[in-house]
Amino acid sequence: MNSYIQKHKKHFNFKTFVKNALQEDVGDGDHSAMATIPVTKKGKCRLLVKENGIIAGIEAAQEIFKAVDSKIKFTAFLKDGDRVNVGDVAFIVEGSSRKLLTTERLVLNVMQRMSAIATKTNHLQSLCAGTKTKVIDTRKTTPNFRFFEKWAVVIGGGANHRFGLYDMIMLKDNHIDFAGGIIKALDATHTYLKKTRKKLPIEIETRTLNDVKLILDKGGFQRIMLDNYSLADTKRAVALINNRFEIESSGGITEKNIASYAKCGVDFISVGALTHHVKSMDLSLKVINE
Repeated sequence: MNSYIQKHKKHFNFKTFVKNALQEDVGDGDHSAMATIPVTKKGKCRLLVKENGIIAGIEAAQEIFKAVDSKIKFTAFLKDGDRVNVGDVAFIVEGSSRKLLTTERLVLNVMQRMSAIATKTNHLQSLCAGTKTKVIDTRKTTPNFRFFEKWAVVIGGGANHRFGLYDMIMLKDNHIDFAGGIIKALDATHTYLKKTRKKLPIEIETRTLNDVKLILDKGGFQRIMLDNYSLADTKRAVALINNRFEIESSGGITEKNIASYAKCGVDFISVGALTHHVKSMDLSLKVINE
């Protein structure tokens, strides 16, 4: 099983996802398949690429088919992260014709979105070439589909931010405002971690250079976010921080300006659009008649 699945299996159950997704789609039966195809009929299908880009979700597809029917034979011709062109065949599946058709749309829905995200990530990361900057995702993901969206970012050459609210403390503007200020928020966080004996990395969102100066004097965290900073202020902040902490730029960064922000010397650029503003790649699962 893929290492990404293993890494996150504590918080994501693959078989449960497949079961719930098929329950939503199939209900009391795939009546189209049952009406037209004998239960003993065997068949073969191929995954056809209909749009250029980065393919993602091949291993996910294999796991989905396996969860539906362990007897389905899966033969991959490409691997996740490969650059593909129209007409390429990613894999062939063989087995129960009914099972293949019932699983078809779930596999396509997963792969088409994953491939779009991987392609977008790959493009933005390529624009940062020659810098140390890594493009990362956010929590702006589709409910119950985050696992696949964040997996696609990694396949595309980017990296994951925190996976959820549980694996990092991130003090954003609303936390800071509710707490009564950036230093009060940081002090309260240290008290909480000591009390709960949790060891979690801390990231603090800053809105101004003055915020940066305040927390540099305080310390006790791992990463500073520069939220909606201009290029000029980003350069000033990077100079102030002087490699003492990780730096993340966020907000208003697009493919038009991402290279300029990367050249400022930040470690990460988080882009919510990686997962919430992509158009699915066109893929198709077609029967092979022999």
